[in-house]
Order: sequence, then C-alpha cells, then structure tokens
Amino acid sequence: MRIIGMDHVQLAMPVNGEAAARAFYDGLLGLREVAKPAQLISRGGCWFQAGTVKVHLGVDPNFIPAGKAHPAFVVDDLALLQQKLEAAGITLSDEASPLDGIERRFVHDPFGNRIELMQY
Repeated sequence: MRIIGMDHVQLAMPVNGEAAARAFYDGLLGLREVAKPAQLISRGGCWFQAGTVKVHLGVDPNFIPAGKAHPAFVVDDLALLQQKLEAAGITLSDEASPLDGIERRFVHDPFGNRIELMQY
C-alpha cells in the first residue's frame, strides 16, 4: 500500500462566504470554479481547480481560519501575481525563510486562511 497522489485540499470558510471565495480564488488567483456534485450543493461552499490543483472551500459554522497550516501554490510569475493582489488591496508577506532557488510569499484569503505562493 502506498499513497500515489493527492486529489484536493480543503479549506474552511464561514457561512455565506461564497462570493468572497469566488472573488479571491477565481478572480485573483485564477483557480476556476468547478461544479460541486449535486448531492453536496446544499452544504454550501465552492470548489476551484487549475490543472491538477483542486481546492475545496467548505462551510464551517464554527469557522476558525488556518493560521499556520496552509496549501502552497506554485505559480509561474510571482511578481506579476503579487502586483495583481496588491492592486486589489491584498497584502503579501515575504517573511518566509529563503529557500535555494525558490521565491515565496504568504497571503491570507478573505477568511484569514494562510496561503503560500511559490515560484521555482
């Protein structure tokens, strides 16, 4: 038995956060919204995908943002994405310890969940 891949990462969001999730994950990060299975629509939330990267935002009525745990998205132009996010009023942090050959920034989604952005 061995793990052979990852299907998706799920992050929590508060009730009625779908519009903010769409604006950030689709509008700014470029992860396109995909339809949820019919049997899960009543739970709320949204699903996003870019290539093989899948992010599910699930509604948690007792929502607490993930301040340390985070997904790390690999991007092809971190400087351009940083400009786009900053133009939208979103602050990025370069507090990440440097790694050889990797540029990294941290950002928080509209709900306070930590997201790492990386460029090799």
